[in-house]
Amino acid sequence: MKERTVLTTLVGFLAALALYAADPQLGTWKLNESKSSLAPSGAKNSTVVYTAAGDSVKVTVDGVDGVGKAFHSEWTGKYDGKDYPVKGDPLGDMRSYTKVDANTLTFVGKQGDKVIFTGKVVVSADGKSRTVIAQASDAQGHNFSTTSVYDKQ
Repeated sequence: MKERTVLTTLVGFLAALALYAADPQLGTWKLNESKSSLAPSGAKNSTVVYTAAGDSVKVTVDGVDGVGKAFHSEWTGKYDGKDYPVKGDPLGDMRSYTKVDANTLTFVGKQGDKVIFTGKVVVSADGKSRTVIAQASDAQGHNFSTTSVYDKQ
């Protein structure tokens, strides 16, 4: 029984380690405002942290919404294109990520069944920066896009 517990723990640890080693998204990313082009009415994600969570990924975001109110959001799911709940996001309650290639993800944010924003995340070849390009609509229905550049910490 003890050997089975140790073996199960070891397998889980190795799976998480393999996910971490294979996923350039994982880590702590800080917004580089001087390299970014942010919409004045949109949210600003100051710090984004991707961590392995078993066979899933947890994304934690700290930032400010469109009126300057601080928020903290958390999403746990897989890069499989399926909707997973997000807590604390000022823009939506569901998010999905799809892996395009080793360094690229696409994402969709929803409020209920309505798509609120879409975008793409690309980690640079050297793994030191990531660029997030997102498209959304504000409360008045005006479309806008943002380009956020993050530096790996």
